[in-house]
Amino acid sequence: MRFLADECCDAGTVSALREAGYDVRSVAEDFAGESDDVVLRRARVEDRVLLTEDKDFGTLVYRLQKRIPGLILLRFPESEKKLEIPRILETVEKRGESLRSAFTVIDPEKTRHRPLKEM
Repeated sequence: MRFLADECCDAGTVSALREAGYDVRSVAEDFAGESDDVVLRRARVEDRVLLTEDKDFGTLVYRLQKRIPGLILLRFPESEKKLEIPRILETVEKRGESLRSAFTVIDPEKTRHRPLKEM
C-alpha cells in the first residue's frame, strides 16, 4: 500500500507507517505549501491513498468530485492523539487494499469506510 501524507499529518504517524513497511511520501518533506489541488493530483499521478487530517479533502472528493485513489481522514482531538498511530496501523492492516477507492474516516472509537465512485 502506498500513501501520501498531507502536510497536516503528524510526523510520528508517517514514521510509524514507514516502520511498518508501508511506502509513505510526505507533503511536508517533499513539497510543503502546495495547494490541495496539487496534493490531490500528486496522489492520483503517484497512485497513493491520501492520508489527511483536513476535512476540506472530503469536500473536494465528494462535492466537487475530484478523483483520488483513496482518502483516509484522521479525526483525533489533541487529547486523544496518542491513539492515532495504533488506530491507523490497525485499520490499514485490517482493511488493506479496500482502502483504495474508498473514503475512510478513523477516529478514536470507530472507523467509517465508504466506497468512492470509479476513479
